[in-house]
Amino acid sequence: MYILKLNPVFKDYLWGGTKLRDEYGFKSNLDKLAEGWMLSCHKDGENTIENGEFAGKTLTEVVNDNPNFLGENGNKFEYFPILIKLIDAKNDLSIQVHPDNEYAMRVENEYGKTECWYILDCDEGAELIYGFNRPITSEEFKKKISDNSFLETVNKVKVKKGDLFFIEAGTLHAIGKGILLAEIQQNSNTTYRVYDYGRLGADGKPRALHVEKAIDVTNCTPPTRNTKPEGKLIQNIGYSSQLLTKCDLFNVQKIDITNTYTDTADEKSFVSILVTDGSGTIDELEIKKGDSLFIPANYGRFSINGNAEIIITRV
Repeated sequence: MYILKLNPVFKDYLWGGTKLRDEYGFKSNLDKLAEGWMLSCHKDGENTIENGEFAGKTLTEVVNDNPNFLGENGNKFEYFPILIKLIDAKNDLSIQVHPDNEYAMRVENEYGKTECWYILDCDEGAELIYGFNRPITSEEFKKKISDNSFLETVNKVKVKKGDLFFIEAGTLHAIGKGILLAEIQQNSNTTYRVYDYGRLGADGKPRALHVEKAIDVTNCTPPTRNTKPEGKLIQNIGYSSQLLTKCDLFNVQKIDITNTYTDTADEKSFVSILVTDGSGTIDELEIKKGDSLFIPANYGRFSINGNAEIIITRV
């Protein structure tokens, strides 16, 4: 049992930029790196292992052969439970919504999608869409889309580095241009596009909308959560920690390491580590900005030494 270093999978969606190449040093033949799938067992983009005895295998193969790597909580899920991304929005994403588990399993044969966003960086004045600015009915929802006045009803939020958005399934949302973020989500790729600014896809045709399904699943009300991490910043010797969010799907923390940070991967869950800045070592393995690590459940204690910002996720 050892710490697995993951090779990311990249997506070149039309709204993407170049920060993942320019600032994180990722290598890819794609012109745009809109998304880096940093922890993924999804069929649309599976990580491979970079190091050790499992090198070259997919993470899916490894956890299927070693279900104990998931831990007690991870094994409660029918599929690998989460998917983690880095997202660089050079331009606005479509306004979209994701279904919950019941609807998604019945209609799409995969999990629904609840997610959270941690803002890593953003341009001055950048904003995103988070729910509605007032309650509306499904009938008004449909009418606003058809008469092209939909943007009048959305809730636009100015963002800053360090903001945390919890996007529960059924919440209307869209990442705005100039935002770089980490996304921790359920292991799903089901998205219902509501509004796309009339853009054309790579084939020169308008990108498909999924209005009827979106109306089925959208909660047509303003959001009730704020945009701050859930926990207080805690200063420790050698590091600081902060709970970003915790729910029945995932537990996410941000750790800023200035010397040494020690933690444990116990029998309950595997541990995902995403290095969002800096460098160092984890149990003799060198790590740097952009690295994604999978620590199997029951690995035990591990230590990170160096100067780095990391996001730790458990289930």
